[in-house]
Amino acid sequence: MPRYHSPLAQMLVVSCACFLGPGMFNALNGLGGAGQLDPRTTNDANSAVYLAFCLFSFVGIAIVNVLGIRYPAAIACLTYALYTGSYCFYNSTSNGVFTIVAGAVMGMGAGVLWTAQGVVMVSYPSEKDKGKFISIFWLIFNLGGLIGGILPFAIDYQSSGSLNNSVYVLFVILECAGAVVALFLVPPASVLRDDGSHVTIFTPNNARQECAEIFRLFRNKWLLLLLPMSFASNFFYGYQFSTYNGALFTPRTRGFNNLLYWASQMLGSVLIFLLLDSPRWPRRTRGVYAIALVGLASCAVWAATVVVQRRYTRGGVNTDYPGGMIDFSDTSRAAGPIAIYFFMGMTDAWYQNIAYWIIGALTSDAYKTARYVGFYKGIQSAGAAVSWQIAARELPYMHQLIGNWVLIVISLPTMIYTTTRLEEYALDDQVMCLSPRTTKSTLALAHLSMDVFEPASREYPRRSVRHLESII
Repeated sequence: MPRYHSPLAQMLVVSCACFLGPGMFNALNGLGGAGQLDPRTTNDANSAVYLAFCLFSFVGIAIVNVLGIRYPAAIACLTYALYTGSYCFYNSTSNGVFTIVAGAVMGMGAGVLWTAQGVVMVSYPSEKDKGKFISIFWLIFNLGGLIGGILPFAIDYQSSGSLNNSVYVLFVILECAGAVVALFLVPPASVLRDDGSHVTIFTPNNARQECAEIFRLFRNKWLLLLLPMSFASNFFYGYQFSTYNGALFTPRTRGFNNLLYWASQMLGSVLIFLLLDSPRWPRRTRGVYAIALVGLASCAVWAATVVVQRRYTRGGVNTDYPGGMIDFSDTSRAAGPIAIYFFMGMTDAWYQNIAYWIIGALTSDAYKTARYVGFYKGIQSAGAAVSWQIAARELPYMHQLIGNWVLIVISLPTMIYTTTRLEEYALDDQVMCLSPRTTKSTLALAHLSMDVFEPASREYPRRSVRHLESII
């Protein structure tokens, strides 16, 4: 077992918390309509989720940097339980107002939780292990979607209606357990790597200073370049979950597809880690190869989806797809569309892993990581809110598909440009490699300068910034 205060142990804690919180939410969402026959309420609720998520991703930066990660993350997990529990009320009353309000509350919690998660995943590992840590998180997190998909599939295998309340109650219990798990997180200052170095932490700000730092994010060259990536990174969920899986397949086949989708995410995260952390190539080369891979794979998947999409213009029980809704028992009709959904999940995992890897390459400072991840999740959630509202307004399906494809293609050039400007070490690790003769003023200047520049000499062992300041 890893040391409790080690980066790996803390990564496992936050991964399990997300496995039980967001993982269960993804399992419900992946069913199309959160398991409801009529997806309109869920689509509106998802719009509320992601609008609040967008706002609180930025608020979450200040909350995490000022209050820490333990208690905010635990409280955030409880908001997932509130949202899932609201479907019990909806099943009884058919009134979606509470579900939409609960979605907005969950979005607030999600903004805080994902900011805390990003700090652990991106800033705790050493440079050579960042791809591995992202892969570990994605593997455990999507195990939540996989197991969460098994439960409704097994319980409601013979059902053709909405999920029953027993499934939602079971999800609520699991999400509350995620809040308990989050209480085992420790402050970043307590984390010690195996080589004896600390997580990079510069002097924390108060709330007022932290708000000023958040506004400065919108002048950060690298984050602005990554705006297309951030906006597109969850935009396709509205189409994939609702317009494709939710509209085209029978309820039990949606559950089966859900299992395959999250299983493919787990497989994809392992495969991309082997490339992102490969010692064979320098960082820039690895990044460019990974982006090229996800670009080609995404285009292939969207092109295959066009073939299926041309066969129907409406979904559900009134679908005009030849032969009606697809059930997995009819293998001759189901094999192709289900395979496409499987590869949708894999390319999603590749895209998300690469996005976090790029952010992790910009900084290793825990406080800056919170800001960068919060910015990424905020813009990502804005895109998701638009996506789910498009699905709720039932924009022509083919238009939704083309829009998703175009957004992915547009995001690739700036991702490649940013990656080709990366150096082997992020700013903070470069600072830690400076000579002990470096003055404090030089250290401060380096911290305020660009996040990527030529790495310093490696002849000195890596140390925490606090240790470095103590010897100069």
